[in-house]
Amino acid sequence: MRSAAALIGALAPAVLAGTQAKNVIYIVPDGYGQASQTMARDYVSLLETSTTPRNPNIFELAADDMTRGLVRTHASDNLITDSASSGTAFACGYKTYNNAVSVLEDGKTPVASILEAAKLAGMKTGLVVTSTIFHATPAVYAAHAAHRNSYADIAAQEIGYTHPLGPVVDVLLGGGRCLFKPRSAAGSCRSDNVDLFGFAEENGYHVMQDRDAFDGLQKGLGDIRIPFIGLFNDDQMKYEIDRKIDQDEPSLVEMVETAVNALHRATHCKEQGYFLMVEASRIDHAGHANDPAAHLHDTIMYNDVMGFVRDWIDDHPDTVMMSAADHECGGLTLNGFNPLGLKDTRRSGEHIERVWRNRPAGVDPRAFLVSEILPEMGLAGATNAQINTIVSSSNPAREVLALLSARAGVHWSSGGHTASDVTLFGYAAGDKADAFKAELAGNFDNTELPRIVEKILGGAVDLDAATERLRANGTNWVSKRGLEQRSVSDHWH
Repeated sequence: MRSAAALIGALAPAVLAGTQAKNVIYIVPDGYGQASQTMARDYVSLLETSTTPRNPNIFELAADDMTRGLVRTHASDNLITDSASSGTAFACGYKTYNNAVSVLEDGKTPVASILEAAKLAGMKTGLVVTSTIFHATPAVYAAHAAHRNSYADIAAQEIGYTHPLGPVVDVLLGGGRCLFKPRSAAGSCRSDNVDLFGFAEENGYHVMQDRDAFDGLQKGLGDIRIPFIGLFNDDQMKYEIDRKIDQDEPSLVEMVETAVNALHRATHCKEQGYFLMVEASRIDHAGHANDPAAHLHDTIMYNDVMGFVRDWIDDHPDTVMMSAADHECGGLTLNGFNPLGLKDTRRSGEHIERVWRNRPAGVDPRAFLVSEILPEMGLAGATNAQINTIVSSSNPAREVLALLSARAGVHWSSGGHTASDVTLFGYAAGDKADAFKAELAGNFDNTELPRIVEKILGGAVDLDAATERLRANGTNWVSKRGLEQRSVSDHWH
């Protein structure tokens, strides 16, 4: 097996000569596998061309044309990784145990992320996600914790409240606003009165908590400049299938466009550029839920983001993009497959579960299911036997999703992660394109990816030096909560 150092040593001359860039955008389609892309591609193709599975006219989605290689994902303690361990690998370049957030296997010793190293080199930085901003993937870039579930501690580090380097992220967009409010504020989920939004404002951040405030950024081209933080849901942001109906949160591609514009405005006349991490977070959550329509539409949104970034790079060739999932989720397979079975589905299982749970008292459950739930899921033609199975279940939403999956020929082997390799995508324009394509061809360990980014960004960005800076502050600031749980992967989301 090639070591990261050996690989980077071999690549360094080519990288420095061929694809050294001012800016890097790294995109994580959490929980996405090759079958996810196939389902999305076939669905969009059949829908757009009005063809059938027996007579298909299939075209590429944005990500298809940027396929470059494969990435191995195992953790230090398990062949099946979680997002924290894999995230630490592709943010920091170290293997660690499942649940660890940018710490070594002792659960105490921090290792710096490529975002922190970029910030120390004078670059601007951003995190844009559809999960809570303190979820595992964004956490590994700006926090250090023994256990990923230390959400309050992670949030405090991400905004700089307890991070030894102070605020290291200039743009934060996603969900999770309840942990940024003091306990005394409406909608808070903190156990103390720490006010992270207030701290952010004191440190020059513009704070946003709803769609209207986000729109005030005018796609990052208005009067409001970085730094800014926008959290648009107390919990995770909505699945795309629900968001595009409700229109009360920005989409992932809208947030990415805003972040890229704002970061570009702040750096285009300067020597140092920006590092932006984007996560299409909820592909993974839909895999855990075995929700085919939610998984499909969030995968399509990921492709929309990839298309936007590709077009941006064509116009700004000083920027390159890399993208790889942290792991596959759900063990998705397509057998007897007809994705058009999902075309009339308007809502996620998460949404209908909430509707079912909050149905009016006294209403007939069967009648409510038939009138309010099944039509929204594209299952108005369910048989009496299928309806009876759903109504009698202890988890009706799960039965609805199982019926929907069966109708589309979508099969799940798991409600958790799998050990499959994931696809590595990359894109560069102009004279960087061919060299970058060649450099990303092959099968990589996930720890190799941040070292490639480090070389692309040039000598000023130094992961090892950034780690030394973190460790110079001791380890008391690292969140030790849950250290005794370090071998228990109890929250693989």
